Amino acid sequence: MSIGIERIGPGIWEVEPRHDARVPARFIASKELIQSIREDETSLKQLQNVATLPGIVGAAWAMPDMHMGYGFPIGGVAATDMETGVVSPGGVGYDINCGVRLLSFRLNESDIRPHLDRIANKLYDHVPCGVGQGGKVKAGQDVIERVLVHGGRWAVEQGYGTQRDLEHVEEESRMDGALPDEVSDLAKKRGKDQLGTLGSGNHFMELGVVDQIREPDIAQTIGLSEGQVTLILHTGSRGLGHQVCTDFLKRMMPAMRRYGIHVPDPQLCCVPIQSPEGKAYLGAMSAAVNFAFANRQILASLAVQAVAKGLSTRDDSLGARTVYEVAHNIAKIETHTVDGKERRVCVHRKGATRAFPAGHRAVSEDYRGIGQPVLIPGDMERYSFVLVGKPKAMEITFGSSCHGAGRRLSRTKARQAAQGRSIQKEMAARGILVRAASLRTQAEEIAAAYKDVAEVVDAVAEAGLSTVVARLRPLAVIKG
Repeated sequence: MSIGIERIGPGIWEVEPRHDARVPARFIASKELIQSIREDETSLKQLQNVATLPGIVGAAWAMPDMHMGYGFPIGGVAATDMETGVVSPGGVGYDINCGVRLLSFRLNESDIRPHLDRIANKLYDHVPCGVGQGGKVKAGQDVIERVLVHGGRWAVEQGYGTQRDLEHVEEESRMDGALPDEVSDLAKKRGKDQLGTLGSGNHFMELGVVDQIREPDIAQTIGLSEGQVTLILHTGSRGLGHQVCTDFLKRMMPAMRRYGIHVPDPQLCCVPIQSPEGKAYLGAMSAAVNFAFANRQILASLAVQAVAKGLSTRDDSLGARTVYEVAHNIAKIETHTVDGKERRVCVHRKGATRAFPAGHRAVSEDYRGIGQPVLIPGDMERYSFVLVGKPKAMEITFGSSCHGAGRRLSRTKARQAAQGRSIQKEMAARGILVRAASLRTQAEEIAAAYKDVAEVVDAVAEAGLSTVVARLRPLAVIKG
């Protein structure tokens, strides 16, 4: 029997509740996306399950890029009360602080097109990517401890980028409350050789160009113009974050029974926020968040060096700048209005991006007049988008928006769909170069494996969560 859904507002849908639901289960979708979501019953069931978490407030939400995850659907958002609620590693995910940085250059497409092959090669050679690939930063125990506390600020102190970069990063590239002692020795061991590495799977670098401006005034404030060269980085906390999640899932399972917590899916394992295990998880998660911030800061610096090498020029001649950087696998303690009252809540965003509106004090000062930039990468064959947050997001989704295109095919099915094709040649014919560690990776990341990200961003715009500002077109894609 299919799960019932009902449209309750522009772009907003509600799922029939479980008998033990504490709040409604709702998601964002357009008419173009609703059929694929309706068919994805696993994700809808996961969303129903999230609505049963102890202490959850408002509603359990999923974004239009939703698809099956661990416990929570990817694209899930849930806020739990700080005193009575729980924290769930499944609401953050294994790749803690997976996120996106957008760089812009004082270059146009015509400046780099003749050199694109060389630039792509330099990016692939200069930036370590792939499973088990070691980084250029060799971090001993003392370095790891500092990274876990100071995040991207440590990387800037080591000469990777500038203080100006940090001003355009969520949390200014350092999350408070990190407890490195709660990060296991195994997690630290996994991370010490992975600073400055891209990883594999859906992690990537993409050299692109702004090919459409929808909001000229906002784009000007952000510093984007049509024809301008950009670079997107998408990666997270690598093996260190994965191990933190693994460690705490094991730790929380027996603790959950002691606290008398019952959930409909073991993958939703959770503990009270104020419990020793809850505080330890948030501290270890914050440390992994800082590792990811440092990782992307280093990668951004390496990427700028690679572009300069590809153009046979100096780094400082490129006019490279960080437009913004967002996190989309994270739990944060925030203040939101719930049922007419301000409450301190723990907002889980798992495959969802913070989208605070203009005037919010947490938005970088340069962008406070327009709202937080929201960076939405698409698949490697089509386009990506830059948005900004709107007030409606604060009213309904705890200041959250989508995070990407969202998978519609498993990796196995994507490889089957790509069988007999040369993805690299097809993309080259359209002016997009690909550098990847394997043909398998290319097959798994074909456009057909993902929803159309244009439909995803239009859905959050229809619901009033974000405004679409600019579209970016890929020129060269680097995959692990």
